[in-house]
Amino acid sequence: MKQGLRAILAICLCILATGCATAPPPLATADLFDDANVRPATEPVTARDLFVVSPAMQAYLDNPAFKRQLRNNGVIMGMMDALYTKGELKLDYAADTTRPAAETFAARKGNCLSLVIMTAAFAQALNLDVIFQDVVVDQQWSRSAGLYVSNTHVNLSLSNTGTNAAYDVNPTRTVIDFIPPADAERQRAYPIRRATIVAMYLNNRAGEALAQQRFDDAYWWARAAVQADPGFMTAYNTLGVAYQKRGNYLMAERVYKRALTRTPEDTIVMHNLVQVLKVNNKLEESGALAARLASIEPFPPYHFFEQGINALTAGQTNVAKAMFARELRRAPYNHEFHYWLALTHLKLGDARAARNGLTAAITHSPTPDDSRRYSAKLDYLKSLAASASPLPLR
Repeated sequence: MKQGLRAILAICLCILATGCATAPPPLATADLFDDANVRPATEPVTARDLFVVSPAMQAYLDNPAFKRQLRNNGVIMGMMDALYTKGELKLDYAADTTRPAAETFAARKGNCLSLVIMTAAFAQALNLDVIFQDVVVDQQWSRSAGLYVSNTHVNLSLSNTGTNAAYDVNPTRTVIDFIPPADAERQRAYPIRRATIVAMYLNNRAGEALAQQRFDDAYWWARAAVQADPGFMTAYNTLGVAYQKRGNYLMAERVYKRALTRTPEDTIVMHNLVQVLKVNNKLEESGALAARLASIEPFPPYHFFEQGINALTAGQTNVAKAMFARELRRAPYNHEFHYWLALTHLKLGDARAARNGLTAAITHSPTPDDSRRYSAKLDYLKSLAASASPLPLR
């Protein structure tokens, strides 16, 4: 990939999907694959065991204490209490890896999609009716290994219509949401197919491979995601990014253009295609698309953040503070924005605001490593008390 280009990825750390009542016919995909020029995957690329209940999971289901939870609280809430309430199994949220149900159970942690998949596997074993849902939320962004990642949301709705229905007095549907937005009551949610959840899992694995610079593996995972649900447009963008990272800009262009035939105002795909068209020496077409993109999205993801970094480098600390604060208003849950604003407060001598910012960065950290890194800086800052001594900027 040529220096200076950045790829934007839509990764389902929770989920990105569409909620059409009647899905349009799938796109043709055979000409979007270039298997002959990609090395074989270094790991099995499959979702075959995604919802499989492992022997360890079955043993947990058969445990008398688990069954007692079902009798005392009803099947749905009893299952949720047993899986996630402190003092029981204590599964934890961790944003860095997407796993099948059995692996999530064994690791005792997973990201939003992993927890949804594992919960669905348990629910199906208990004869609960499962509906997966795409939740319409404001787009949130993060960065990972040079990739700009769009993080959105999914949950699931359960009802007890099976053989355990006698446990439940009220058979109405219950929504299970692991990271509910602040205004969850007003959020719209649309049912999505199981095949789409499978494609989301495969797409996440592709994104994780991209972040680890395993670009051939990323190709195979993204290819599998497109095949699992040809109507899941996020996977096309991921496939294009895999091509882009491997230097195959002609195939990347083909994939992005195919995606835009279905979603013509997808700003993520448009952004990536603008860059690829430049590399492919289609400057007039790239310029026209860039102008159209600017009319839809005048300030792309991380625009004000990058201005803040530039201002901080130039010694314009107050300008940097204003830019980081502006980016935070667009993305209040981004740990990186909180961190850099905290550093800026520290350079301006406001230790209290710096401590508050680092605390917020810890709160919104997507991985244990990020949390430990910010916690160490916060501990160091506290040790300095009111001192304005600068922390390392990286």
